[in-house]
Amino acid sequence: MRAVVLRHPGGPDVLRVERVPEPLPGLGECLIDVTLTGVNFDDLVQRAGAHPELPLPAVPGVEAVGRRRVDGRRVVALLRQGGGYAEVVAARDAYTVEVPAGIDDAQALGLFEQGGTAYGALLLAGRLRAGESVAVSAAAGGVGHLAVQLAVALGASPVIGLASTPAKRQFVKGLGADVALDPADPELADRLREAAGGMGVDLFVDSVGGPVARAGLAGLAPFGRLVCLGWRPAAADGPGTAGGDLPAVADVDDVTGVVALTTAQLARGSIGCAGFWMRHVVDHRELLSGIAERLFALAAHGRLTVHVDRTVALSEVGAAHAAVAARATTGKVLIDVRREM
Repeated sequence: MRAVVLRHPGGPDVLRVERVPEPLPGLGECLIDVTLTGVNFDDLVQRAGAHPELPLPAVPGVEAVGRRRVDGRRVVALLRQGGGYAEVVAARDAYTVEVPAGIDDAQALGLFEQGGTAYGALLLAGRLRAGESVAVSAAAGGVGHLAVQLAVALGASPVIGLASTPAKRQFVKGLGADVALDPADPELADRLREAAGGMGVDLFVDSVGGPVARAGLAGLAPFGRLVCLGWRPAAADGPGTAGGDLPAVADVDDVTGVVALTTAQLARGSIGCAGFWMRHVVDHRELLSGIAERLFALAAHGRLTVHVDRTVALSEVGAAHAAVAARATTGKVLIDVRREM
């Protein structure tokens, strides 16, 4: 089969299409003939060598959608150990769900992993209630654009999206956000409070870290919550990682994304901080399938739509990585593993 192989860490040019043997399914696994896979930040992190626990050479890719060989049903799967950038994957049955009729492959792929992350951040970690205000950083990205739509669907008000360019802010407004803000605004905390009616935001969902997270904390209302999905270095080839070990520093570090917060600040502000990592949903079969079912239902009723920025062939994966790292994309970036060019 054809697959993208990573043999050593590096830039986007280290990703090469090769012919490799099909994977052999283990106990509790199924083979899937892949139609689409997606580019996720975790793939960029692996390519850069920040996941030393994953041995090389390896086929990157943490998700896939296609047909299960054993019964021909359409399924979408999460792949804890990678393997998605290929024509065939071996996926654990526990991490696989069937795709309902009416949901196409592209929508299913974006909804399952990135939609699940948005759902977990808003509801599991963020404890969002209807009528509360929500702000989302990187709101034009794969997770962010779904978090904005989901917040609207759940009755949040106002919904505030942060995006780095005027075009992206216009895109975020088109998703249903009431307000779109520039994350580089030096008065961002004040802008957040103003957008939320002067008291501050009830929930800030952040995947950037550094000064954006600091502004989000300063812009929280009493009893407001910050939910961290990960971090992105301010000047690097790619983003940071959600759920990884972070250095123990005692200040804001824009390279690692660490934000220090004292217990006194928590108490005086009556605020809370939480993290969310999709892996804890993946490992809980009932929760995973329940979230997928709810997201598919919202999509079927037109409340949630995955925006596809581009679909590339396997041979174009390096360029797709470069575009995502440069923050030149909005929504989901897909790979059609069947395309030659």
